[in-house]
Amino acid sequence: MSGTTEKVFWKQPIIYLVLLLTGAGGALLGERWIENQTLLSSEDSTQEAITQVPIPPKTEKDADQASSPSWFAQKPSIPLPKTANANFIVSAVEQVGPAVVRINASRRIGRRGLDRFDEQFPEDFFGFGGPRDLPDESPTEQGTGSGFIISSEGHILTNSHVVEDTDTVQVVLKDGRLFEGRVLGTDSVTDVAVIKIDANNLPSVRIGDSEQLAPGEWAIAIGNPLGLDNSVTVGIISATGRSSSDVGVPDKRIGFIQTDAAINPGNSGGPLLNAEGEVVGMNTAIISGAQGLGFAIPINKAQQIAQQLIATGRAEHAYLGIEMVTLSNEVKRRLNPELTSPIASDEGVLIVNIVPGSPAEQSGLQPGDVIQKIDSKLVRKSEAVQQIVQNQTVGSSLQVEVNRNGQNVTLDVMTGNLPPEF
Repeated sequence: MSGTTEKVFWKQPIIYLVLLLTGAGGALLGERWIENQTLLSSEDSTQEAITQVPIPPKTEKDADQASSPSWFAQKPSIPLPKTANANFIVSAVEQVGPAVVRINASRRIGRRGLDRFDEQFPEDFFGFGGPRDLPDESPTEQGTGSGFIISSEGHILTNSHVVEDTDTVQVVLKDGRLFEGRVLGTDSVTDVAVIKIDANNLPSVRIGDSEQLAPGEWAIAIGNPLGLDNSVTVGIISATGRSSSDVGVPDKRIGFIQTDAAINPGNSGGPLLNAEGEVVGMNTAIISGAQGLGFAIPINKAQQIAQQLIATGRAEHAYLGIEMVTLSNEVKRRLNPELTSPIASDEGVLIVNIVPGSPAEQSGLQPGDVIQKIDSKLVRKSEAVQQIVQNQTVGSSLQVEVNRNGQNVTLDVMTGNLPPEF
């Protein structure tokens, strides 16, 4: 979450998409998430109320036009949102605002860790907007993020990179009350975390259904950029199901919501609302240097992970253990000279490598196999395979059809649990 953009240049020599999802550990706050990304926030913006333009009474001229060719016919007016309330944004914010919180987090870092931190992230990492509080006598990183209350008993949903590896977490409610927060669990693979504060009868958000979202719907973002609590920005849902590769974070397992509602450094963990004031996503990322490109974790996925974190403190993720690449003529041209048996298929997903001891190896999958179908569904891109696997539970069985040396082979693959080291 930085007031300016951090640039960590990530070069990828080949387009392998790794289903290991190596959300590798690091002592730095949120380091997993920073590659090619800015950790977030949201600024104030205004949205003019939508009003209907009154239609003047019919005149004789209108009668003449009625007999004109159909291309002169008056176009139907664009309807208001289904809330039929010109102030629906105000209503949504009034409902949800009291449940949006500011999260102040800090951690101590050793001198060597501090030097490495400065090399990697020379600018304000948390996006608080000012210089980092890093005096020599007390090397401490402090920053702020956003979150929202999902239960009246004090469970708060936020991003993993906001609170992971922190020493202290403080939660500030809209009414000014301050609580010490306890991190129940974090999941770097999806960038979801849950905090608990000791309080009761708290305002909480209403959860929507992110599966029902469609491009063009209203999107309302609330967060705490630069310490400006409950700032509101408005836009639309630009797209759904953006893969982690599309967004530039291939180590994540999320089909992101894309929105043009302004999301800026410091808004990490804040809610994304629909026109009814229901939370449909959690604001998470922006693409460096791009305008109108913000991304949110679908609330259905965030809620699924949150339930696991509350129950056990950790989340499980289905895992195959393959490295793969979408097959193309260029890929065939580059790889065929290196293979003992040339690739026969023209379409599909080529398995480049198998992790020893993984579910893929145990099932009999081999490097050089070209995935054609999973559970009888055609797959043509590596992102589609990733999407299918990430939607499975650990221990579920997938029927995988591959082309091996020109012959179709069908194998049953049981998903495993993503190992901690990945």
